[in-house]
Amino acid sequence: MVTKALGSRLWDGWFAGHWDDEAPAAGTGSGTAADNTQVPTRSQVPDKYKWKLEDMYPSDADWERDAESVRRWTEELASYQGRLGESAASLLAALRLHDKIGERLHRLIAYARMRRDEDNANPVYQALTDRAINLAVHVRSQTAFFEPELLALPDDRIWEFVDSDPDLKVYRFFISELLRHKPHILSAQEEQLLAQFGEVMSAPQQIFTMFNNADMRFPVIVDEDGKEVELTHGRYIRFLESRDRRVRKAAFDALYGTYAKHRNTLAAVHGASVKKDVVNARVRRFESARQQALDADNVPLSVYDNLIAAVHEALPALHKYLRLRKRVLGLPELHMYDLYTPIVPDVDIRVPYEEAVQTVQAAIRPLGEEYVRVASEGLASGWVDVFETRGKTSGAYSWGAYGVHPYILLNYQDTLDNMFTLAHELGHAMHTYYSHRTQPYVYADYTIFVAEVASTCNENLLVAHLLKTTDDPRKRAYVINHHLETIRGTVYRQTMFAEFEMHTHAHVEQGGALTPEWLCETYYKLNQTYFGAECHVDKDIELEWARIPHFYNAFYVYKYATGLSAATALSQRILNEGPAAVEAYLEFLKSGCSDHPIALLRRAGVDMESPEPVRATLQLFSDLVDELAALLEA
Repeated sequence: MVTKALGSRLWDGWFAGHWDDEAPAAGTGSGTAADNTQVPTRSQVPDKYKWKLEDMYPSDADWERDAESVRRWTEELASYQGRLGESAASLLAALRLHDKIGERLHRLIAYARMRRDEDNANPVYQALTDRAINLAVHVRSQTAFFEPELLALPDDRIWEFVDSDPDLKVYRFFISELLRHKPHILSAQEEQLLAQFGEVMSAPQQIFTMFNNADMRFPVIVDEDGKEVELTHGRYIRFLESRDRRVRKAAFDALYGTYAKHRNTLAAVHGASVKKDVVNARVRRFESARQQALDADNVPLSVYDNLIAAVHEALPALHKYLRLRKRVLGLPELHMYDLYTPIVPDVDIRVPYEEAVQTVQAAIRPLGEEYVRVASEGLASGWVDVFETRGKTSGAYSWGAYGVHPYILLNYQDTLDNMFTLAHELGHAMHTYYSHRTQPYVYADYTIFVAEVASTCNENLLVAHLLKTTDDPRKRAYVINHHLETIRGTVYRQTMFAEFEMHTHAHVEQGGALTPEWLCETYYKLNQTYFGAECHVDKDIELEWARIPHFYNAFYVYKYATGLSAATALSQRILNEGPAAVEAYLEFLKSGCSDHPIALLRRAGVDMESPEPVRATLQLFSDLVDELAALLEA
């Protein structure tokens, strides 16, 4: 809720990685080939393709020592209860201790969770992750007095302290944000009571994560070569990209047939997560859970509403693309499992991991020598965990801890889309690198609202590089098709997700129940609105809500759409205006959360309070559909 506040940031967003649930994953030509019928174990992957969590903690014993230190520092901070208003020196000492606890606690959580993500079935790191969560709950409980006590002080006394001590000036924005949230901070006793429910409040996400990644098993399907292959999260999108429609349908049916068997359990878990959001918003005196979520970034509800309105206005462009897809694929009827396969014939772009690294390095050159150097060194020195292994968390993300280089989790396979995933997550990692290197801890973690800007800016630069270096009309069409899919998946799809979240939370706020039937019906109707004009909306798609991890971090997904729209505007400035635009962009990357995200983006050159960046992105989508049609039908 408040920037770096122990009473909220360490719990409400205890896992602050940047997730991409549609990132394809699995297999490569480096010992984890896509034609393997079984997912390899971690020990079968060469070390050069694994991240180096030892850079965070050389051993679990080092983790234990830091955990003990955090407990000790927490007791010390608790001793400041009733003393924050004594003097500027007392307030400064408490704030510095507050930061020290937060910095180390974030590292403890990151290490435990990332070790568990290597293999979710590993009981050692299941336990360590649970202990990290317990420690966060303990810290929050013991320091729950901090915000209420500080806010109980007269505002003029707080600012008098800040103005009188030069060392307190760094906390000016932090304190102003705390005061902005004053109406939603409870009494010290109430905050302490609420803190004790922290672990319980995280239960829906934890249950879903363990069920989805550790316990969920999918059947074997027959691939394009007639081989029986185990379906996994990582392989699902690869199968949907298959040119063999039988394989696409088999994967679609197998995946959703498996989720259908657990629809009641997943509806209960999902419903508990939404109820948690609603109750938390009411307790903190917000009008709705959506308002609470957007208020954390000081983003007005109009930004969310403008996004949905702009996307609905542009649905004809999506339908034009679906008509082209159906025509090019030669299908009498387009189905939901036909939406991912490339529509450019006779082009099969396979990209081994090492080639992807080299291509991404070339694509980001417009961002300057230092950016390229740091990124290249990071990719070669343990930032990235590359391949899918048994029990590994699916999808892709970037995460980091202050004082340590950023990390990237992939589940790489040899596809163009996976190369874009690498560019995307590298953008997150470089944002973290610059922000952590430049900002003090209190402002080092940029907000999620701006998080997708750096990642999708990298993707846009990769598109520009590939189009610039591709003479073959078919390859050019393939890249354009990919970029269309990026916009479709990030703006249209994530906005549909955002509408679903808005409906589920409003339904609970109005006293409704999130039964499996209601969830499926609501989700199916949204798919009909977005795709039904030109696509047969298969009944099984009604269960897609059950597999989306983002829904356990409510009102997150709309930021993908706004982020891509901002990134489109910024990448065009970088390519067209050169050094001045690059300098403004790098300053944005270095800014962390030292100001409100909309203000930071405005200084970088884009105004997200206006619907125009979204409209411009969707106009680009429409124009690219026309260009692709001309290339394919020439």
